[in-house]
Amino acid sequence: MPESQIISSTTVMPGNIAPGGSHATAVAGPARGRRGPRMSDRLRTQAKAARHHLAWPVVLFLVALFNPWTFKIGSLAMSMYRLVLVATIVPCLIYWLRGKVGFRLADILLLAYCGWGTLALDVNHGIGTATQSGGILFVETMGAYLLARCYVRKLDDFRNMARLLFWLIAALLPFALYEAVFNDNILLRLFSSVLPSHPVSYTEPRWGLRRVQTVFEHPILFGVICGSALAAANMVVGYGETGAKRLFKTGIVGATTFLSFSAGPISAIAAQGLLLGWDWVLRNNPNRWKLLWTVVFAMYVLVSLASNQSVPEFYMTHFSFDPESAGYRALIWQYGSGSVMNHPLFGVGYGKWDRPDWMTSSIDMFWLANAIFYGLPGGLAMFLAYLSTVFGVGAAKGLGRKAVVYRTAFLIMMTGFFMVGWTVHFWNATYVLFLFLLGSGAFLAEPAASGDEEPAEEPKRRRNPRTHGHRPVKSGTVPQRR
Repeated sequence: MPESQIISSTTVMPGNIAPGGSHATAVAGPARGRRGPRMSDRLRTQAKAARHHLAWPVVLFLVALFNPWTFKIGSLAMSMYRLVLVATIVPCLIYWLRGKVGFRLADILLLAYCGWGTLALDVNHGIGTATQSGGILFVETMGAYLLARCYVRKLDDFRNMARLLFWLIAALLPFALYEAVFNDNILLRLFSSVLPSHPVSYTEPRWGLRRVQTVFEHPILFGVICGSALAAANMVVGYGETGAKRLFKTGIVGATTFLSFSAGPISAIAAQGLLLGWDWVLRNNPNRWKLLWTVVFAMYVLVSLASNQSVPEFYMTHFSFDPESAGYRALIWQYGSGSVMNHPLFGVGYGKWDRPDWMTSSIDMFWLANAIFYGLPGGLAMFLAYLSTVFGVGAAKGLGRKAVVYRTAFLIMMTGFFMVGWTVHFWNATYVLFLFLLGSGAFLAEPAASGDEEPAEEPKRRRNPRTHGHRPVKSGTVPQRR
């Protein structure tokens, strides 16, 4: 291609990439009088995406999530991804405050979550804990969320982000297989030989295999992080590819997640797989998601009427490898919700929540833990931030064909997080990845910002019964009879 047809974009921030922009190129092509074949359009889109580089702060952040090194600065525990967030939060915050990416309800709710959480920590533990722990809460919550809001602004950004996450997970698969079969976490040993890293987690084997941990603190966190990319691997990374290639990519993510042997993450990828199948089987039915909501509502009513358990308790006790763990999660729900009612305003902070002495302090339930820690206002702020983003993206109108596919992948991904959040607590790398991915799809609620050039559907021309099958007749003339 002649060099005169390639125009480099300008940049406005250090690192050659500004929030909301990318180190991209635009290619000028010959004007077309009519739309070319659909496959050629798809190839042009993929070629453009290949030239559209992912912003370096996002690359550093995602790679840092898979680095287990830890160290301390004074009394403050630090990790590699925290370093990235500390370095990027101020530029992203300024960019957001200037209105460069707009203001969404979830932005305000998450800011309120951080503020109320810090206030709750002050009430329960004093100003010292509020300053240090509240600062980390702000960095990990708003830092990860705004990083995505500022840097993932186009479909190409979303695709390249998903591609990098997929390859990071795929790179773990051979090490995960080795760890499961030979009971040796070789990755953590290698990292620990350079700098201090997470301790090895020793858990009961399942089906004669070790529950895989790789570079994360626990097998459950490994499963949640890997499982989060299932829908994106199929519909975003595999967009425009053959069904076999898409299935292969989905299988890599599914197999890696399965090696955690954790019921929560496996249930989440199973749900994502069912939703992907639903979308494919009923792809010609425009009301397929309304039909799904009807089915879900009917199942909810059925469980409520036929079971002596609440719906959350039914889900937690029937989707677990270990009946004892399932029963314990039901107790967490019972006593945890009671603790929230006993401390509704500011929660208990990081102190002891109301439970019997024989129960541990672990709260394997993200959606409940926030209310236990920071009271009902904190728990509701996080939950509503999630719901406002999901429903805002789901209700967006005017999206192009590719944006609709990416939106479906994002909503399925968030559904996986919603389900696993009732059986797992998100912390450290899992927590920041959840907030980052939540923010990464927010732009899909803004059709003008999607950068999608493919219309959602081809407009259908209406037939004029007066001219159909005949040549048009000029006004004021009488057709001659032959």
